[in-house]
Amino acid sequence: MQEIIEQLLILQDRDRKILRVTQELAHIGPDRDNLRGRAAATQSQLEAAKLRVKQIETERKQRDLEIEAKKSQIEKYLNQQLLTRKNEEYKALTHEIEMAKEVIFKIEDAEIILMEQAEAAQKEVARATTEAAAAKKLLDDQIGLLDQREANLKQDFAKLIGERGQLASVVDESTRNRYERIFKSKGENVVVGIEHSSCGGCHMKLPAQILVSCQAQAEIVTCPSCGRILYFKRDMDLKAAD
Repeated sequence: MQEIIEQLLILQDRDRKILRVTQELAHIGPDRDNLRGRAAATQSQLEAAKLRVKQIETERKQRDLEIEAKKSQIEKYLNQQLLTRKNEEYKALTHEIEMAKEVIFKIEDAEIILMEQAEAAQKEVARATTEAAAAKKLLDDQIGLLDQREANLKQDFAKLIGERGQLASVVDESTRNRYERIFKSKGENVVVGIEHSSCGGCHMKLPAQILVSCQAQAEIVTCPSCGRILYFKRDMDLKAAD
C-alpha cells in the first residue's frame, strides 16, 4: 500500500505543477491585453491632443478671416464717406466704422486667448508624445517577454501532461478515479500527511482507529471529515498538539 501512496504523491506533484502552469498561462492573456490597452489609451490621448491643436489653429484662422472681413467693411465705409454729402449718412457710416473696429478689438482679444490655448495644447502634445512612446516601448518589450514566457509554459505544460499520463497509468483505475474526484472537489491537496493526530488537509483530529490503519499501511485510508487520502511516515508526529 505504501507504493500506491508514493505513486499518488508523485501524481499529485505533477497535477500541482500542471495547475500552476495553467494558472500562469491564464494570466498571460489579460496581462498582454492590459499592456495593449495602456498603449492604446496613451495613443488616444496623443491623438486627442493633436486634434485640439488643429481645432485651435482652425479657430484662429477663422478669426483672421473675420478680421479681414471687418477691415474690408471699414474700407468700404470710408470710401462711402468720401462720396456722401449728407451729414446724417456720414455720421451713420462713422458709427458703422466704430462698430466694426470694436468687433476687431474683441476678435483680437479672443485671438490672444487662442494663442495661450495653443501654447498649452502644444505642451500637452509634447507630454502625450513622450508618454505614448514610453508605453509603446514598454508594450514591445513586455509583449516579447510574455510571448516567450507563454511559449515556454506551453512546452512545460505539454511535458507535464505527458508525464502525468504515464504516472496515472501505473495507478489502478479505482484508486485513480477516487484521487481525481477528490482533486476536483478539494483542490491540489488530495494526499495529505498526518500531523499531531490531525488531517493535513482539513486539520480535523483523527480517530485512533484511523491513525492505526494509516500506520499499518494495509489499505488506503481517508479522512472521515474531508475524504482526503491520508498517509503516514515515521517522522510524522502522531501525538495530539497541546
